[in-house]
Amino acid sequence: MGCGLAKRGKGDGGVTVIKRIEEGGHGHHGGAWKVAYADFVTAMMAFFLLMWLLNATTEEQRRGIADFFNPTNALASGTTGSGQPFGGMTPHSAGNMTADTGAIRLERGPRPVEQELEEDDNDRPAEPTRRVPGPPGEEDSRASRVDSVSAPRPDSTHEASAEPADTRPPPPPLTGEAARRLEAARAEQERFEEMADALRQTFLADPALADLARQVLVEITPEGLRVQLLEADGQPMFASGGAAPTERARQMIQRVAQAAARLPNPVQVTGHTDSTPFRGGARSNWDLSAERANATRRMLSEAGVAETRIRGVTGMADREPLLPEQPQAAGNRRVAITLLRQAEHPSQGTGR
Repeated sequence: MGCGLAKRGKGDGGVTVIKRIEEGGHGHHGGAWKVAYADFVTAMMAFFLLMWLLNATTEEQRRGIADFFNPTNALASGTTGSGQPFGGMTPHSAGNMTADTGAIRLERGPRPVEQELEEDDNDRPAEPTRRVPGPPGEEDSRASRVDSVSAPRPDSTHEASAEPADTRPPPPPLTGEAARRLEAARAEQERFEEMADALRQTFLADPALADLARQVLVEITPEGLRVQLLEADGQPMFASGGAAPTERARQMIQRVAQAAARLPNPVQVTGHTDSTPFRGGARSNWDLSAERANATRRMLSEAGVAETRIRGVTGMADREPLLPEQPQAAGNRRVAITLLRQAEHPSQGTGR
């Protein structure tokens, strides 16, 4: 603290003025800024909490939170949003200021099906429903279904009057040569089916041949009755890389020859191999498949099939695999014995 004196002259009455100056410390400014700072920090915390909730919740959760703070109020059903802040609109609503909590929603669906019914005195069944296409944009995304007509009940006393599906006249009955060819084709088909059943029973009935049945494929094709003798893993029919038949192959071919001897149909023998390249110098899978087919022909002749019935012996190599997805599978190595058709269907004409 400083002190200053001011003196006056002798003629001034002797008045002395003392001036004191206080130093150190500042005046009190108050605590209003602390309140403002606390409000700012609180607002920032609320803002970051809001941002975190928006990022950590799903659409359904946010809608539930919004609806929790926006309860149903009958006064908020108007377009003005009376009785609700912000016009009764939640943060996820679209459109005008109206509350959507508990409101009924009207959505445009597919156009209804129109039915055309005819009523008469005979209680005719209703015609099938007809779907009338609507304007663009009103059809649903589902695929259209084909309408079907339900059959009348067995106890119905009235017959349904419906137009025939085919108004063309029935073909005239076959006579003469055409009828004879048709009857011959039917008889041959029956003989093929009987032979296929007998051949299957031959392999299945004999316990010694039951294991071989898995390597026999019998089928009726447009060419005739085809019997394929397949190789299996560890159970070959011919020597590896050669045409010498194994004992399994001899038994299988003998049973097929006994069944084929009962029919007069010509025989076609075809050999097949897998796609594994043949390792034997100048030889190839063509030579191997042809040699195996020719060996099968000899065994058929020895088992009782007349040589004059042999129509052809062909080697196909790997050009017609039985298992195209597995070109090197054992099932592709096979021999096909086909009993060719003799009778032709009337619709095939006179040429083959």
